[in-house]
Order: sequence, then C-alpha cells, then structure tokens
Amino acid sequence: MIELLTVAGRTKRTRSRDQILWPLLNAGPVEMTIPEKPGSGKRRYRATKNGRALIGEDRS
Repeated sequence: MIELLTVAGRTKRTRSRDQILWPLLNAGPVEMTIPEKPGSGKRRYRATKNGRALIGEDRS
C-alpha cells in the first residue's frame, strides 16, 4: 500500500484507502493476497494481470 500511496502522491492512509484503494479493488486492477481475511494483519495487495497491463508491466 505504501508504494501505491507514493505513486498517488498521498500521505494519509485512511483517506487514501477510501479514495484510492477500495475503488481499485472494486474495479479489478488490484486484489488482496488474502481475500477471505480482509482484516488480517498479514494482508497485502497486488496488481492483477489487468492491473499490470495497465501500468505496462505485464510479464505473461
């Protein structure tokens, strides 16, 4: 999430989560690594295949 905030030029996590992360999760370019436990302390986020294609990092 820190990388995403840096790219977006944001510093406030709560507001950024609501304004940036949730819309990306809902649209599909970003996914949770542990979707069945969204409140887990080990949760991370990663770009999906479509998300990597959007940023030009599609390696498939």
